[in-house]
Amino acid sequence: MILVRHTTPAGAEGRCYGRLDLPVSESRFEAEAAQTAAALPPGPKRIYASPSLRCRLLAERLGAPVTFDERLLELDFGAWEGLRWEAIPRDQLAAWCEDFVEARPPGGETFVELAARAEACAAEIEAAAGGAEPVLVTHSGVIRALLTRARGLPLAAAFDFEVAYGSVHRR
Repeated sequence: MILVRHTTPAGAEGRCYGRLDLPVSESRFEAEAAQTAAALPPGPKRIYASPSLRCRLLAERLGAPVTFDERLLELDFGAWEGLRWEAIPRDQLAAWCEDFVEARPPGGETFVELAARAEACAAEIEAAAGGAEPVLVTHSGVIRALLTRARGLPLAAAFDFEVAYGSVHRR
């Protein structure tokens, strides 16, 4: 399974975003999309993607049919969505940072919940792939959850490796 992170979003700097449907960076999208497409192995592909705009636009550039699946959406930050990080109450943010795996932003979801839905989605896609290597265009949180599980690491290790915009990872 190949995991692809969306390209650079516009308006993300200093902002808490997960489910917030940010547009792509107009100045970077074309170059990043071309670079990402070139990093994928040649041949036919079956692409699955988060329905968010930043994933949808990249997935549609990869030259194969796309199936959208909400289980590939980023972490739901609930009441924090769209807020600047400094606007989030310090005590709430500190509690979440101390245990981002189990802690839940107000009205949002835990990283454990994200990992469970991402794993269920990946398992279903792999079962239907019939030996073909599917491509998932998704978000950093989903990629980190799937990679930590595949590497036998605890979810708390999810930020031990980089998942850059437009990056390609093998699971």
